Amino acid sequence: MLFSRSESPETNKFKCRPGCGACCIAISISSPIPGMKEGKPAGIRCVNLDINNMCLLFGKKERPKVCVSLRPTKEMCGDSFPEAVKYLEKIEKETTP
Repeated sequence: MLFSRSESPETNKFKCRPGCGACCIAISISSPIPGMKEGKPAGIRCVNLDINNMCLLFGKKERPKVCVSLRPTKEMCGDSFPEAVKYLEKIEKETTP
């Protein structure tokens, strides 16, 4: 989750599209998060996205590790929200046991 803010580490200059939120919807989160004590299933909107698809946990210690570690890339984000969702759904399926 990532992620909806425009912050990138020095090693990754690609930035999220503000208001996208695709990663906060398409991927699953197995750890408990505020408002979702059982985690978040893939395809379900995170309750921590505001109405502008901005992460309310960004920069906070409660933000899940999976969200903190996910870094946007051109391949992952594509040129649009639908492209990002399609890619993330593919990755989700490939990594689900």
